[in-house]
Amino acid sequence: MNYQEAFITIAPDCPVDHSIIPAAKGDSKPIHLIQYELLVNHPYTFTGQDLIFETHVRRLGLSNAEVQVRREEIWSELFSKPHACLRSSALAKKYDWGFHYDTNGRIAIYAMESEEYKQMSQGGNLKILPAMRSKRV
Repeated sequence: MNYQEAFITIAPDCPVDHSIIPAAKGDSKPIHLIQYELLVNHPYTFTGQDLIFETHVRRLGLSNAEVQVRREEIWSELFSKPHACLRSSALAKKYDWGFHYDTNGRIAIYAMESEEYKQMSQGGNLKILPAMRSKRV
């Protein structure tokens, strides 16, 4: 789902009290680590679908050349089924990171303890959406 002018806050049952940079366990990077790296290094570059796509091709280890040639095919195949939005991301549920969607639906990530997070989580012009809980209430 692509949001606009929205802020996803950390999950109410997040187990940590400060933002943690996720780490890989083993040889392959988990999805939330790839998402973290993309959003930290390229804030306000990706929409929700762009982020899912870029994460997918990186997980597959596809070269830029292959992605350029097969982009439409990969995109169609990937989005032939639904995908969860960042409200269900481990970054917001487990690692204390919030997501801001700008007017164009492009995303940036903010640490829970940052001033930007505190300001955005107050609302104002933004729609506030909490990340999904890890456990049922």
